[in-house]
Order: sequence, then C-alpha cells, then structure tokens
Amino acid sequence: MTKFQKTPYKVDVRDLINRPGTMRERHIDLIVPDALGEGLVAVKAGSTLDVNIRLETLHESLLVSAQISGIASGECGRCLIDIDLPVRVEFHEVFAYSLDEAYECAVVEDHVDLEPLIRDAVVLSLPFQPVCRQDCPGLDPETGQRLAVSPEFEPEQMRDPRWAALVNFQASESIGMDEDIRAETDRREEK
Repeated sequence: MTKFQKTPYKVDVRDLINRPGTMRERHIDLIVPDALGEGLVAVKAGSTLDVNIRLETLHESLLVSAQISGIASGECGRCLIDIDLPVRVEFHEVFAYSLDEAYECAVVEDHVDLEPLIRDAVVLSLPFQPVCRQDCPGLDPETGQRLAVSPEFEPEQMRDPRWAALVNFQASESIGMDEDIRAETDRREEK
C-alpha cells in the first residue's frame, strides 16, 4: 500500500464521514503545482485556481460539487501573440467510503483527491486552437508579418501559372445572356 501524501488537491473530510445529511462549503485558492494542459494554451504551474467546493454526505458516500475558475495562458493559434483566457468549469462527483465497482472515486485516509477531476475538467475546457479574437487575420504566409498590426498591408495574390495565358483574355460584352435566350426562342418560333 502506498503512503499517503498531502497535495494541494486533497481535501480533508474527516468531520463529514458517516454523518448523512451534513453539508460543508469551502473555498480554496489552489496554487497549481504542475501545468494543466499541453497545447497552445494551459494553466501554468504556479498560477492560482479559485475552487469553491460543496461537500454533502450521503448514506455511504460523499457528494463533491466544485466550481473552478482561473486564467489559462498561451499564444494565439493564428498570429502567435501571448493571450490569457478565462477558465470556468464545474463538476459533481460521488466519493465512496470504500472503493468498489460502483464508484470510481473513494475517500482515502479521510481525504478526497480532487486532482484527476480538476485536471480533466480544466484541460477539456481549453480550446484546441485558441485565438486572441474571433476575427484574428493571422500571419502573412509570405513575410510572417502580423496582419492585425499592419492592416494596410495587402498580400500579393498568387496566380496559378497554368492559367497565365488567360490573364489578358477579355470576355465579349456584345452578346449578353438575355440576347442569347431571345435568339434561341425566336428560332424555335420560326419552325
């Protein structure tokens, strides 16, 4: 059996065990020991998560409801500038007093370990491709300049060289679509 280790994610519930109908609320300013997330944006190690917990005792288990808020930092997926995004998640989980097949979580040595629940909720709420704003134009593919910084910059339109012979082609404007339809209708009436 592994030795119990106290972490910032473990909450003492000694005063609630085997007392059905009891409820406690707690607020924790959780200093994140390891980063939550691996992509372009993550809750960085050392940042603070505000965790509001409601603990309610049931007959042979404990219902934990949590609301978590904090800031995720990273970079925009289009223009690569640094961004901060708000994180707001919540979860509800039942912790059994003794672990059996019906429950995934258990109270261990009078503590509930919220780390896997907080990690899953926060990481799954982070965007895969974060942007600094919804209409972020990104970077110019040729020069790498940020298009939001130099809006007067017009990227050169690339033309397919296979169509180069048609660049100087001018469509005839002497016969329009309406005239073609009338001419066809006249031919049918003559027959």
